[in-house]
Amino acid sequence: MGCIGEQSFDHCTCTYTACDKRGRCCECVIYHRGKGEVPGCFFSPDGERSYDRSLKNLCKDGGC
Repeated sequence: MGCIGEQSFDHCTCTYTACDKRGRCCECVIYHRGKGEVPGCFFSPDGERSYDRSLKNLCKDGGC
């Protein structure tokens, strides 16, 4: 994947500023997929701010 290591906040909607994967889309997707989760950018702004990245929460947020 060519984007690993490239950091860009142009389209990153994640508000968890302490995350070292913030702005690194490929690394973020790989990380969350490995944990059975969904990256924050799939959620509404309110859903993202809950920091609950579960599929169940995504469906509750209207993303299913």
